[in-house]
Amino acid sequence: MSEKSSLLTGQTILITGGARRLGRVMALAAARSGADVIVHHAHSSADAEDVAAQIRGMGQKAWIIEADLSNLEQTQKLMQSSFALAPVTALINNSAIFKSVDLANTTIQDWTEHIQVNLTAPFLLSQAFASYFKAQQPGRIINMLDWRALRPGKDHFPYTISKSALASMTSSMALSLAPGIIVNGIALGAILPPGVEDFSPALIKNVPMQRWSKLEELEELIVWLLSAPAYITGEIIHLDGGRHLV
Repeated sequence: MSEKSSLLTGQTILITGGARRLGRVMALAAARSGADVIVHHAHSSADAEDVAAQIRGMGQKAWIIEADLSNLEQTQKLMQSSFALAPVTALINNSAIFKSVDLANTTIQDWTEHIQVNLTAPFLLSQAFASYFKAQQPGRIINMLDWRALRPGKDHFPYTISKSALASMTSSMALSLAPGIIVNGIALGAILPPGVEDFSPALIKNVPMQRWSKLEELEELIVWLLSAPAYITGEIIHLDGGRHLV
C-alpha cells in the first residue's frame, strides 16, 4: 500500500509501540490513508521522531508521547495526554513483551512484566479511551494478538497466557462498549519484521499457506479494520496463513 488515500480522513489514532517494527508499519499505513497519528513509545525516541517526520511529510499531523507501559502511573496518564493533543477516535493496543520462556523457567518478574504490558495496559487504555471518547461516530479499538492466543501451547508461556486473556478481553469489551465503540483484534502469525528479508524456512513449515505474511497484508488489514462497517465488533481476524488451524 503505497498511494495516499482518504479512507481514514478525520481520524486520530493512538498506536502503542508505534515507533518501531510492526507498530511503525501500522502508523505509516494509517497516515497514508489520511489519519493523524499519536505515536507512543517507551524507549525509542529517535525512531518515534523518524516516524512522526514521515507522517508529517504526508501532510498528516503526528504527535509523540513517551510512556513506559510497565509503569502503572505512566500507563494511566497516556490516554489523558493523548486526548489533550487531539480527539482520539481509535486506539491500537500494539505494545507487547515477547519472551521465549517455558512454564518451568518463568519467573515472577517474567509473569508480572507480560501481564502488565500485554494485558493490564490495554485494559487501562481501553477503559480510559471509553471514558474520554465523545464523538458521534463509533470509536474503534484494535487489540494486536497472536495465533498462539487461540491455540495456546507450552512455549512462550507468560506471553501466550497474556495474549489469550487479551483475546477474551476483546470479546468482553466488544459487549461492554457497544454501540459507541467497536472492538476487534488481529491475531498475527509468521510475519517478516521491517528490514528482514527471510528467516529459517523451518519457522513456516506448519503454515498452510507455506509463506510469511507480507507487511502490505498487515497494512491493508489495519486500514480496513479502521474503516470497516461499524456493525463488525468482537471479531478476531487471523493474519497467519491458516496456522491456527493446524
